[in-house]
Amino acid sequence: MALGTNHSTTTTQAVFIPEIWSDDVIAAYKSNLVIANLVTKLNHSGKKGDTIHIPKPTRGSASSKAASTQVTLIANTESEVQISIDKHYEYSKLIEDIVAVQGLNSMRGFYTDDAGYALAKQVDTDLFALVEGLQGGSAGGGYAACVIGGDGSTLYDDAANTNAGNGSTLTDAGIRKMIQTLDDADVPMSERYIVIPPVEKKTLTGIARFTEQAFTGEVSGGNTIRNGKVGDMYGVEAFVSTNCPTETADDTTTQYRVGMMFHKSALVHAEQMGVRSQTQYKQEYLGDLFTTDTIYGVGELRDDAGIGFVVPV
Repeated sequence: MALGTNHSTTTTQAVFIPEIWSDDVIAAYKSNLVIANLVTKLNHSGKKGDTIHIPKPTRGSASSKAASTQVTLIANTESEVQISIDKHYEYSKLIEDIVAVQGLNSMRGFYTDDAGYALAKQVDTDLFALVEGLQGGSAGGGYAACVIGGDGSTLYDDAANTNAGNGSTLTDAGIRKMIQTLDDADVPMSERYIVIPPVEKKTLTGIARFTEQAFTGEVSGGNTIRNGKVGDMYGVEAFVSTNCPTETADDTTTQYRVGMMFHKSALVHAEQMGVRSQTQYKQEYLGDLFTTDTIYGVGELRDDAGIGFVVPV
């Protein structure tokens, strides 16, 4: 007797194939990362321990050598940076059989993309939180060490202007001043980035020297007026992130967004376990449990290699 054609295939049983889930989640995770793709990356996969010790040697200086004298010995007491691997985040869904049977095939695509986005957003959020500690600031102490976008040098004060704060829109002069701050600290010229909120993309695309062909030198439709892209500014590549932190002034109503200009050596993302996806059938629920998780740590490597700035929403 013929068994019919109602076979279980890789299409009908897709929710039970973890490799497909994993590949899709990893792809979505990588495509949604912003800051984590720009900072120093430490691959700690497969290694034990909850703390990474990174040597932080002090730069030496040259000494004048006089005839018939001993050379000048350099004997610095070197320090280190400790990165705690203390973050474990997960994204889980229980997909009951009735949903798997009746749901559209696009359901898996949505959940894998959503899982990747959620984990990527969390990693970027944790890296963004470190902006408070750059330029001598204190982590968790607010944005007092950040500058305002308008001039790139005045420190942000959430009690200024009758507690309305003093954040201001990015200007060409402000950008150049922040670049000078990095230059004065001997930060390498290459691999510098600026991450801005969407509101500042609107601002920058209205500044002629960042858009018009006369300044950018781009032809054949390559300038910002035609394609809407913000490329690099004086060698600093620009990225837009909706995940830029929101800061509320002391009046509890005026809000600002926080961006960051930095070199990749400013921050570090240490990944002990990359994005992992698992599925398990739960008979008591007649459904498939899908979980994606990652273990990592973030930290500041070089305090003077980055600077935060505060702009209006």
